Amino acid sequence: MKNLSLIILFFLCIYSAGFAIQPYYKLGSVSTDMITSISKIKSTLVEKGYEIVGEYNPGNKKNLYVIAFTSKNLKITASSFKDRGYLASIMRIGLVLKGGKVIVSLTNPDYIFNAYFGEALSNASLESTVNKVSAKIISDVKSMGTEFTAFGGEVEKEDLREYHYMLGMPYFSEPVELNTFNSFDEGVSTIKKNLAMKKGSTLKVYEIIDKEKKIAVFGVGLLDATIGEAHFLPIIGEDNVAAMPYEIILQDKEATMLHGRYRFALYWNQLTMGTFTKIMSTPGDVEDLLEALTK
Repeated sequence: MKNLSLIILFFLCIYSAGFAIQPYYKLGSVSTDMITSISKIKSTLVEKGYEIVGEYNPGNKKNLYVIAFTSKNLKITASSFKDRGYLASIMRIGLVLKGGKVIVSLTNPDYIFNAYFGEALSNASLESTVNKVSAKIISDVKSMGTEFTAFGGEVEKEDLREYHYMLGMPYFSEPVELNTFNSFDEGVSTIKKNLAMKKGSTLKVYEIIDKEKKIAVFGVGLLDATIGEAHFLPIIGEDNVAAMPYEIILQDKEATMLHGRYRFALYWNQLTMGTFTKIMSTPGDVEDLLEALTK
């Protein structure tokens, strides 16, 4: 409890000082082999009260793994933000096997909350609630590995709440509209059916469905060897693998996704324009793959 209080105090200091935030935490090495590392991480998450909602090898690569997890507090907090806030109900741990070690990373909840909840966090009460959720996740996870270091590129808190990579690039508030259904149930059924068929070499990594609020999030692995994760992750950086999988969010009758030129830039904010040009077709490719899942 003392550690959690110190972490919450640390967050308050960050907010008051306006420090920059990075998208990931490096937890170091849990084990020298992937299977043991996965087992230890999953056991720790369950012991801490989290629900593991999905896991997979991005790009079908054995040296990469992602574990997606959530909790009651995460879902309650995320669902209180109406504009696709439920995307923040899932956190992810990435594992990369290289140099004989498994390096583990965590998506930084503080980074995701500020990017996805935006200016709504100017409400002091909401910001306080979000800070506590962030602090608990970090307190629960930080002891898994051998270190705890932020990485991925700094973005000032206020800039993160209105993030876009550069002039002309989309914001969080400018999603891609995939399809509008006759009902929420029709949308869920259609997306689940197409994922079950692995349409477009996709993989259902997870689904979180709140029938009462009519919100569903589907985590989608992109396993097409030519245009999917196996193509773009080696170019933009596999160390940031915890950014995956990509998501479809269904709110009532409308299915959307975060624009690729927003989401890739958000999770790989250190990339140069030269590197982005190497995956120039990827945002459109991802849009085509996810849109097909809604048809």
